[in-house]
Amino acid sequence: MTALPPGSLGPAGLASSPDVIGEVTEAIHKRLLDRWDGEPQPRIEEDLSFTPKDREQVLYVYMYRIAQNPNLLNNKRFREAPLDVDGDTFLHRPPLLVDLFYCICVHARFRSEAERLLGWAMLALHDTGQLIYRPRRFRLPDGREVDSLGETWTPDVQEQSGQVVEKISLALVDDLTVGDAVNLFTISEAPWRPFLTYRARVALDGPLVAAGEGATIRMPRPETMAKPPPTGPRESPSGRITGGSTKPPRRTPPGPTGHDPRPLDSDPESED
Repeated sequence: MTALPPGSLGPAGLASSPDVIGEVTEAIHKRLLDRWDGEPQPRIEEDLSFTPKDREQVLYVYMYRIAQNPNLLNNKRFREAPLDVDGDTFLHRPPLLVDLFYCICVHARFRSEAERLLGWAMLALHDTGQLIYRPRRFRLPDGREVDSLGETWTPDVQEQSGQVVEKISLALVDDLTVGDAVNLFTISEAPWRPFLTYRARVALDGPLVAAGEGATIRMPRPETMAKPPPTGPRESPSGRITGGSTKPPRRTPPGPTGHDPRPLDSDPESED
């Protein structure tokens, strides 16, 4: 782990993934169009208020909300970036982990056609564990785009190469209530349509920073650290298993001594 004093950071480059949100939207468009095998092909629209004047079938893909992932909150301190470029060390802040919520709507001339189109869209987006699957991209301070191996970045994943891969999935979620959907369509001045809500989880990477000269902190090895005392169960002279905690010291109650006193820690089984 490397700790850097103030003023020791080198030059910073551009953010590594400022356009990943738009790329997710384009990937959803491409997946819907690639899965269609009939004629004519449906039209992709992002404006909910658009209504065709003919029998054209329309698929609406509208991102309506962005929220930070509550389960994986990012940290503020710098960490070493997971890449190797000629032995140089680069730092960056942990990526910003966010959830993108999309509303998928359909339109057709007849309601039955719209319902069939909606069912087809559900099946087309059902198996989207790898909506985007590519090597993770890093932008160096000198402007080069490289992968985690330090090679020129390409969207193709090399098998068994040890690359750090960016994986973005899409999941069907129940995010909008009927009242929320009514407000969404009313604000957009769009008619009511059947809709689905999907969630995509992405990581936004900021700029890389040259490490420069810093102080290295080395942690001791586990075998050199002091071992804590055992806290497991113990066995009493009578054979009973007692708790693992240490017994408190025996205390003498105040006042005169009673008749035939019995020790507090005596074992009743040992007596006649």
